[in-house]
Amino acid sequence: MTERPADRVHDAHCHFFSAGFFAALGRDPAAPATGDPAVELPARLGWDPPGPAEALADRWVAELDRHGVARAAVMASVPGDEASVAAAATRHPSRLVGTFMLDPTSPGAAERARRGFGEHGLRCACLFPAMHRFGLDDARVVAVFEAAAERGGAVFVHCGALSVGVRRRLGLPCRFDVRRGNPLDLVATAWAFPSVPVVIPHFGAGLLRETLMAADLCPSIHVDTSSSNGWTRYLTPPPTLTDVFRRAIDVLGPERILFGTDSSFFPRGWQRPILEVQCAALDAIGVDEPAREAILAGNFDRIFGAA
Repeated sequence: MTERPADRVHDAHCHFFSAGFFAALGRDPAAPATGDPAVELPARLGWDPPGPAEALADRWVAELDRHGVARAAVMASVPGDEASVAAAATRHPSRLVGTFMLDPTSPGAAERARRGFGEHGLRCACLFPAMHRFGLDDARVVAVFEAAAERGGAVFVHCGALSVGVRRRLGLPCRFDVRRGNPLDLVATAWAFPSVPVVIPHFGAGLLRETLMAADLCPSIHVDTSSSNGWTRYLTPPPTLTDVFRRAIDVLGPERILFGTDSSFFPRGWQRPILEVQCAALDAIGVDEPAREAILAGNFDRIFGAA
């Protein structure tokens, strides 16, 4: 039997937990840092401190090398940390793509979006409506799409259930309004900006039906496959990951599905078991090689640009 060649793998969903990320958490009065938050908070969590952005970028690339991963999108995981992922992507432009969390309700958000795509050279703005409590049909969301369209960027929108483990472990409040994250509310804006790829992570995080409906209506909407996809327990009966992939491929085709892991901190590093489980699901469906290549790498290059 001929051994199957190794897959080309790009990860569309990793978090860049930089010193700036921990500084933002350390300003929360619920878990104040008395010293350097980029050292103190990781120590509380049992994680490695990130060090400078360039050093963290080097560690990420070494980790990707260890697992045979060619490229990864790394997200600035608090608003205002664009410079950290910009430094990482500048240091390793063929390996790391910078994306940034944005709160469109904050003062100056539209200008921050333009600077993120422009001055910082980032490829995707990441919106968390449940966290920042805005509707996806809000005019301030339209301004983010306008900035993305001007620079050929993408928009990531976290829909459905939202859980932020680092906040829970530090005792920070997680009062997220999950009513805000309905994928169907994206359709009108996505229609208005057909050149802007939209990525909904975790297959919609519990709103699979609504995500597939929105994507069926609007060809710019994609999903990513990241995390353990524990949201399946909210459905009756809970679908298997193979079921989820089959339904997503049936509606979106393989061209609108991006592989991701939701990897984030060290020393845990890149989450290879997620790749293995998802590849097993693709094998179970019998996905052919071109479709598999699209999901695991090709769609990443189309949306974020070739290395």
